[in-house]
Amino acid sequence: MTQFRPCIDLHAGKVKQIVGGSLTDAGATTNFVSAQGADYFANLYRQHGLQGGHVIGLGPGNEEQAKLALNSWPKGLQYGGGINLENAKSYLDAGASHVIVTSFLFSGGVFSLEKLNQMVKLVGAEHLVLDLSCRRTDQGWNIATDRWQTVTGTAITPALLEQLASQCSEFLVHAADVEGLQQGIDEALVSLLGKHSPIAATYAGGATGLDDLEKVKTLSNGRVDLTIGSALDIFGGSHVTLAQCIAWNQANGQ
Repeated sequence: MTQFRPCIDLHAGKVKQIVGGSLTDAGATTNFVSAQGADYFANLYRQHGLQGGHVIGLGPGNEEQAKLALNSWPKGLQYGGGINLENAKSYLDAGASHVIVTSFLFSGGVFSLEKLNQMVKLVGAEHLVLDLSCRRTDQGWNIATDRWQTVTGTAITPALLEQLASQCSEFLVHAADVEGLQQGIDEALVSLLGKHSPIAATYAGGATGLDDLEKVKTLSNGRVDLTIGSALDIFGGSHVTLAQCIAWNQANGQ
């Protein structure tokens, strides 16, 4: 059944909420910067039993904050951001339940099955989340790497979801075109994931509140979870409170 999943987004060593499509090497349009460290939010999620949240490092300078969060709730959070064969195990050792991987799997924008097999061999499919974050294209949605700056030639299709499902435990999909805008979810993408993902999937991007949780539940037949970021009160939002999201989970079978 559809659940709310929490997040901790890190940029330049701070917990932030940004407009995803604005992210470049020079910076990003920022909705919120927290005075609290990542461990504060990890402990908050732990207190309320909000399993399966993701910590994402957007660019360099986030390792210290990421590991503070992971150490605060061992096996309670996933981590993604620059994951490769050299550092993946260090994040699992720091307390991540899973590592989240995208950019490492692409060379020059081309998907590498060899690299995926190497990552699976290193950490195990049960500890791997594939980040299929994407942008809209003429093909539908194509996976975007390098902080969503590079749109690859790999489209999210039923066949791709089927192919990758045996190599990981979950999919995480940020709709980068609507990420942080608080203008509503990409309904067609949620429907695609709900209909064709053989494994657990979490969607993020554009959500404003409980109405979007209801919408994701309906569109995906309860098979896709939803992350809410910028709209949430703990991140400076005014559309929905963390307490309301916790109540939603409790009412929907957490």
